[in-house]
Amino acid sequence: MSLGHRRALFASLCLLLAAAFAALGVWQIERRAWKLDLIAKVEARIHAPPRALPAAAEWRDDLAYTRVRVTGVFLHEAEALVQAVTDLGPGWWVETPLRTDKGVVLVNRGFVPSERKAPETRRAGMPLGPVGVTGLLRASEPGGGFLRANDPAADRWHSRDVAAIAQARGLGPVAPFFIDADASANPGGYPVGGLTVVAFRNNHLVYALTWFGLAALSLSGAALLLGTRGRR
Repeated sequence: MSLGHRRALFASLCLLLAAAFAALGVWQIERRAWKLDLIAKVEARIHAPPRALPAAAEWRDDLAYTRVRVTGVFLHEAEALVQAVTDLGPGWWVETPLRTDKGVVLVNRGFVPSERKAPETRRAGMPLGPVGVTGLLRASEPGGGFLRANDPAADRWHSRDVAAIAQARGLGPVAPFFIDADASANPGGYPVGGLTVVAFRNNHLVYALTWFGLAALSLSGAALLLGTRGRR
């Protein structure tokens, strides 16, 4: 193959790469628009007045982070402790089933440090009668955490896996979501609610500029190769 043919081949490759990089840049711009729309919707939900708890059959993914208000009775004997890392330090989320007139729903009542892990250290915060809970609907977190699988047999939980916790506790049918309780104080100070982190990574503009930059470099390479060929 002659030098001119090789240059033409490399120029064609650069043009193909430029087209691919440009397409990826456009895709990231579209992803950015989708992410901004999602952030706006979630912000509106978390600041809206609480609504009634939807029935389990009405649950949809786009209801996540909706504020709800529900009443029921806590089943403290069936609570599960899920490992947590929060602004208050490492500890545990207290996941307690709440029996309501629409069925059982798991409630993340909030955070407790390791020294409050045992129920007897926080009896004051375990009401026995009807209670009202306000919080955010959250999607179940099946499987476990990063590189750490849940172990129901050993009662070790690294994620708030609604179905697995319900099965391990023998709860029967439960709502397919859980509720993150708000910051309303519990007697005795624990659990500490209202620690939901609402943050969505939005680096799509940076990614788009990176892809467009690579597309520009590829075009420059093609132009250089074709220009060199033309001068011979």
